[in-house]
Amino acid sequence: MNLLFYIMMMLSGTCAFGLVALSLLNRTGRTTLRRAQLILHGAPRESVEVRKAAAFPRKLFAMTGWLRENLGMSVNPKLAERFEQAGILAPTHRDAYLVGRLLGPILALIAASFVPWSRPLFLMGMPAVAYLAPDLILTRLIKSRREKIRLGVPDAVDLLVICVDAGLGLDQAMLRVAVELHKRHPALQQEFLRINREQRAGKQRLDAWEAMAQRNQLAEIDGFVNMLQQTERFGTPIARALSEFGDGIRQKRRQRAEELAAKTTVKIIFPLVLCIFPSLFIVLLGPPGIKVSQGLLTQ
Repeated sequence: MNLLFYIMMMLSGTCAFGLVALSLLNRTGRTTLRRAQLILHGAPRESVEVRKAAAFPRKLFAMTGWLRENLGMSVNPKLAERFEQAGILAPTHRDAYLVGRLLGPILALIAASFVPWSRPLFLMGMPAVAYLAPDLILTRLIKSRREKIRLGVPDAVDLLVICVDAGLGLDQAMLRVAVELHKRHPALQQEFLRINREQRAGKQRLDAWEAMAQRNQLAEIDGFVNMLQQTERFGTPIARALSEFGDGIRQKRRQRAEELAAKTTVKIIFPLVLCIFPSLFIVLLGPPGIKVSQGLLTQ
């Protein structure tokens, strides 16, 4: 009973630490949004309130940045690239990641010191888990975003075909498709808008597309970028190339769905054998077995 109490206490402390960090990040995001609204709409009365609301998170992340720099925990390019792959571009999130990897093991070590049983095991295991938890969460976010982008590529290609057939150029078509995908596929919208911003900043079109392919590392995105590069270099009609690529993407999606459907027949065996069949046997054979045992006992 005491072990359960200490485990619940450690879980509660970890959840509280995560909620505080998320609230600070959300508060910073809301403050940034309000500041952008002030710049666009011109409301000088709320500027002082916005500064006061953003003072504490800004000081906290400035302190974490100073601590990170003095401890030598600089953000390496690979970590920054992983954050870009997860769709997280704000530097405050990277500071929160590094601070979590720094303070998480310390808090876990303090919490593990209160465990009365198997204390050496908890003292070694919990700090390791707390240190690896931010990296595992970031990896999960990257995989989830890649899956969302993969699912959104066929719809984006179909919309690009419609826009190009209507007379829009490729850049204007991608910008229009990004506007249309803001609810259904926000991750893909973010990629298209980033390509548009990079081109407006002076980056070459082929370089922007290649950077998107390297950033996402998906077969669908690689094929899409290769198709766009070939049409750009050889001057082939973009509408026909997009139509053929869309047909291939839909065929691959159909084949993938058929493959997943074929795997379900194998995966469903284990729940049937372990969960459903025992219940059926109890329901069907239980009453006759009880009657047979009662009849044998009466004789």
